[in-house]
Amino acid sequence: MKDCIFCKIVAGEIPTQFVYEDDQVVAFNDIQPAAPVHIILIPRIHIPSFDDIKPEHKGLMGHLAWVAGELARQKNISEKGYRLVMNCGPDGGQEVFHLHFHLLGGKPLASGYGRQ
Repeated sequence: MKDCIFCKIVAGEIPTQFVYEDDQVVAFNDIQPAAPVHIILIPRIHIPSFDDIKPEHKGLMGHLAWVAGELARQKNISEKGYRLVMNCGPDGGQEVFHLHFHLLGGKPLASGYGRQ
């Protein structure tokens, strides 16, 4: 998708330092962090939102979840806890229409939903 900022990051058109990358997923620090650890995890392929997941994406979705857990352990936030968020659609708070997770931690997060 030529106008998708996350596709541009995956393609190397927008320089980004990855905290994780493999053949399916990249992860990088959020430029407007809502917590001391705030990492964005995205698939390399363009999937607009959670509602666009197809049966052939099941393995990718499991891999995204696994990577999030690995990053939580690497960033030393897994013991005390963290939040893994995926917004879906405009009313769900999705701002970039390329499926992604927010991994947040490193401080006590308020109860409830949404950005802190």
